[in-house]
Amino acid sequence: MKIGNRTAGRVMWAACLLFPAAALALAAGGEPGAKADSASAAQALVALLDEAGREQALFSLEDEERFNWHFVPRSRNGLPLAGMTTEQRAAAYDLLQAAMSSQGYLKASAIIELERILGLLEGRPERRDPEDYYVAIFGDPSSEGPWAWRFEGHHLSLNFSSPAGMLTVTGPAFMGANPARVPSGPKAGWRPLGREEDLARALMRSFAPEQRERATIATEAPSDILTGNDREARLDAFEGLPADAMTAEQRAILFELVHEYAGNTTAGLDWMARIEDEIPASGIHFAWAGSIEPGEGHYYRVHAPAFLIEYDNTQNDANHVHSVWRDLENDFGGDALARHYEESDHH
Repeated sequence: MKIGNRTAGRVMWAACLLFPAAALALAAGGEPGAKADSASAAQALVALLDEAGREQALFSLEDEERFNWHFVPRSRNGLPLAGMTTEQRAAAYDLLQAAMSSQGYLKASAIIELERILGLLEGRPERRDPEDYYVAIFGDPSSEGPWAWRFEGHHLSLNFSSPAGMLTVTGPAFMGANPARVPSGPKAGWRPLGREEDLARALMRSFAPEQRERATIATEAPSDILTGNDREARLDAFEGLPADAMTAEQRAILFELVHEYAGNTTAGLDWMARIEDEIPASGIHFAWAGSIEPGEGHYYRVHAPAFLIEYDNTQNDANHVHSVWRDLENDFGGDALARHYEESDHH
């Protein structure tokens, strides 16, 4: 069963309307040049930085800062967009575009734009800054050796690792939205992470009563994603309904939901093309907690041996989304980076 990228045209059309820069996002995935594109984009950004900028942006690959990720408003290490020149900021966005698919870059741009909207809704625009997002580069960006980088701010933490000779590994990849649905103003009704909610609810509603009972792990949703900003994402057990207990039509919705997350990055598009053949349906579980009615608190996750997706919408009267993609084998480079060090002279 193959799920095609049926949203590409819609994404690019929306990008042109909402974020003209997003229309330039790289949409090609799974080609050997994708990693080189990221490395070249990182090198171009570094070349534009003065000594002070490099001091903020650059870390060694072994620095513990690489694992210091979070998605809440807080002080951060790295070089902020607010501290960049116009040329440097454009280069930073070029780097983000090189790593993201068109749909992923559109979502990231939307999350940053939501900061401005949230400030207006709160009546405290000075508290929410769409330039309070940081770039941190770990190691020497190269198409040959290992390196990593992070783009992070409120509700957005995108961590990329590039073991030598491999495409960029993505994870953790957090995306949030507050408000999940813009309640008023010029963008009233806008839902940047709407498909993540709609696909999961459609899957729940497609279940027969006995399937829904098996998928439901709690009547009340937790207040946030369970793995938080843990360095290593782990759950005690697989819970919910396995994919092999679903109909073919239901599995198609499930894989479209997984694609909505994995397809946010260029490397994820290639990964998604393989996963449907490599992971048995018995290994993928879908679990739900809370109400299935729109506007009420809910949580879900998709859990497989190789990955974990979590989604929670309970805060601010269920109008505040937290979602995350975790690569259970290769977060922060994980097994792929470890294999590189075992097979090279880096010890």
